[in-house]
Amino acid sequence: MARSGATSAPVVELYTSEGCNSCPPADRWLSKLKSDPSVVALAFHVDYWDRLGWKDRFASAAFTSRQAEQQASNGARFSYTPQVVVDGQDRKDWPGIATPIGKRAASPVDVVLTRDGDRVTASVAATSRAPKRLAAYWAVTEQGHVSAVKAGENRGVTLEHDYVVRDYKTVPAWTASTTAPQTVAFQLPAQTDATPHPRAVNLVVVDADTGRPVQAVKIGC
Repeated sequence: MARSGATSAPVVELYTSEGCNSCPPADRWLSKLKSDPSVVALAFHVDYWDRLGWKDRFASAAFTSRQAEQQASNGARFSYTPQVVVDGQDRKDWPGIATPIGKRAASPVDVVLTRDGDRVTASVAATSRAPKRLAAYWAVTEQGHVSAVKAGENRGVTLEHDYVVRDYKTVPAWTASTTAPQTVAFQLPAQTDATPHPRAVNLVVVDADTGRPVQAVKIGC
């Protein structure tokens, strides 16, 4: 079981690609966040670099769509890589972000994750400070991936990746209630790689009207 703390967890999203030679420094920076266990870190590999010489095996059109959708609320003028988004805000200053990532505000929701085999269930309880409508998304992340890039801008480079998003599912918006917690569930997919990688299931709860995270919880699996 994993339970959210009294303050909101930092949510760091990296939009990256193995086909972009500006991305490896950001990939390495994200890996350093392992020193801050409070962070929920997510590396979304976008697919719009795939046509330029190297197909990123972690890339997904769904992640590209997510980046485009988030542009409306995170302050970015366009989609780009590497892009770091912290708590829903575009952060071009990411190399200078110190860890632990700042003082946290009290969270307007309490979240408990429980796992039974391959099924993960979340109970999301709203406080009186919660937004009127909440939404969420699930993301399965893996650690310790290594890729030997043979073409494109990173040809000849061996890349190391952590927090790689391998599965992503959105949860439709619901009306927040202080009397009835919302229960949502997720079925953990089977690992497809020959060598298993350490995984975590992450749930990020957001304000449905702004898209900004209000709380996030992760559980290892």
